[in-house]
Amino acid sequence: MRALKRTREMASALGDSLESLLAQFSATTLELNPSLGTSEFARRLTARVAQILGARAAVLAVARESEWSIAGLSGPAHRWDATVQHRLAAALAEQAMVPAVDLRTGSATTVLGRELADGLGWREVVLARLTGSEGELLGVLCLVDLRGLSDTERQLLDALVGHASVALENVRLFSRIEQSRKQWVQDFDAISDLIVVHDADNRVLRLNRALADLLKVRPTEAIGRDMGKLELLGSSVQEGRCPFCRNPNAAQEEFVFQAADRSYLVSASRIQSGHDDDLRTVHVAKDISDRREAERRYRRERDFNKNILNNTQSMILVLDTAGLISYANRRCFEAGYRESDLLGHSLRDMISPARRPVLNEALDRALHGAAVDNVEVPVVRGSGTAGQFSISLSPMRDEQGDINSIVVVMTDVTDAADLQSKLMHTEKMAALGQLVSGVAHEVNNPLAAIVGFTDLLLENPEVPESAKEELRVILQEAQRTRVIVQNLLSFARQMPAQREPVQVNSVLRQTLKLRAYDFSNHGVELLESYAEDLPVVVGDPHQLQQVFLNILNNAYDAIQETRRPGKIEIATIQRVNELEVLIRDNGPGILQPERIFDPFFTTKEVGKGTGLGLSICYGIVRAHQGEISARNNADGIGCTFIVRLPVVTQGVEVIAAEAGQ
Repeated sequence: MRALKRTREMASALGDSLESLLAQFSATTLELNPSLGTSEFARRLTARVAQILGARAAVLAVARESEWSIAGLSGPAHRWDATVQHRLAAALAEQAMVPAVDLRTGSATTVLGRELADGLGWREVVLARLTGSEGELLGVLCLVDLRGLSDTERQLLDALVGHASVALENVRLFSRIEQSRKQWVQDFDAISDLIVVHDADNRVLRLNRALADLLKVRPTEAIGRDMGKLELLGSSVQEGRCPFCRNPNAAQEEFVFQAADRSYLVSASRIQSGHDDDLRTVHVAKDISDRREAERRYRRERDFNKNILNNTQSMILVLDTAGLISYANRRCFEAGYRESDLLGHSLRDMISPARRPVLNEALDRALHGAAVDNVEVPVVRGSGTAGQFSISLSPMRDEQGDINSIVVVMTDVTDAADLQSKLMHTEKMAALGQLVSGVAHEVNNPLAAIVGFTDLLLENPEVPESAKEELRVILQEAQRTRVIVQNLLSFARQMPAQREPVQVNSVLRQTLKLRAYDFSNHGVELLESYAEDLPVVVGDPHQLQQVFLNILNNAYDAIQETRRPGKIEIATIQRVNELEVLIRDNGPGILQPERIFDPFFTTKEVGKGTGLGLSICYGIVRAHQGEISARNNADGIGCTFIVRLPVVTQGVEVIAAEAGQ
């Protein structure tokens, strides 16, 4: 309209000669209504401009983002094919981008290029840029072979271009609004939930196609109808009332609406436009029957599984991929554990340090998809006592098949393990008792005679010296046989340990004195590292010395099998409730560490070991409520024996007094 006003003022100044042009311009501005689509607007614009200014042809090229196209043609241009139009649009776009005045006049050959100008048969062209309100380029209007362009006509063309720019911008805005409206209607009707909008009088303003199909009416037929008469989802007829409005004063509400065997989640949102009679209510009804049924099944399964988990006699844990506990069943808490002790903590913290490598290996196998059954490890109970548990691990996978957690089933087998151990020990002792009894009667008496008569023969001066050498061999072997018999008796009898406070560092130093000279003569290096202020343990110092001496003797024998310089390291370490004695050698290592403490198992040559030494050590340490284990060193050189003994935290004086009685 600004362009129209300016043109009228201009026409008045120029006189009545412009009245006809002004009339045509006014008709053009009225004809170019912004409600027209882009194609119709372009057609009318090019036709009117060509008619008013007497152009042979008129072309409107418009820009849409980075693409240019011919939107309107007037004159012989409508006969051009798509290729020519595309080339012309590209040429006009290139010229429109050149910074210049809004109107450009020149030969078609110069502006469009000779080939295109000759093909079109154009001589002269006038280009007018159409720009938006913010200066953006909307398009370009091309007028061909004008009969002449006076100042008045040039001013009229400026006014036409200004009006066309505003109208074209509005056309695009209207097109976007209409496209958005159509898209909204399509989206609204595409929603599968049931949607209805009504006014303050409970009359339908809008409903989507899903609800219209359910009511078996067209969406337009339902507009204006009473909500209470629609019998929505089987509701009863209540004229003037909406069956979905429970609290009309609430801005929002939500409830479950039961219709026969179906369940719907109905929500209401009320929109106030400023007037009481302009209140609109939007209802959305979503069919949740399948979801509610799935929830009921889920709750049944969850309760069923929860009852199973909580009533089993096994402890069940769920670990994440880092080994941290994320779930524990009720049995865990009945066993004395607290929630704060389990959730978020590592399962490794519950396992004895000596057996953690076994658990780590089992966890690693489970994380790689393998189920691991019946791994027996010592576990610290909730009460703080140690117990023997059988652990099974099973990986859990997510929907993509990736392992996201591990289920751990722990069963306390302490009593069963102790019973089995006692049964095996009893059976062994029974068999060994018969053996020892036979050895005592059948071996000791003749052995004593052999030793006695050999001593007599060695003292007899009449026996030649050559014979005495052989007698000494007989005496040596007889004495070795006596030691074997004594080891058998020691193993079979397993006397209980004495109870008295013991300084482990002192026992170790005393034990090393027994072998220090022999080790030094054979080039064995001893390295000692004792923890200072080591707490005392309760036990029998003589039996503990026997344990340490036996381990040292085995280490010495192992070193002799290698050619490297011998080295034995002895260290003591204080832990929270126990102390550790580590004896490490650089021998060949242990071939079967899991059997090293079995009775009669030995890796030594025939005649050099009975396989009872470490079994005796195991029994002594167990009698002291401790643990003994052996492992090959990580560097592949030698092995390490670990003896763990519980420390005394209080009552040392009482124990000492009891030991003195």
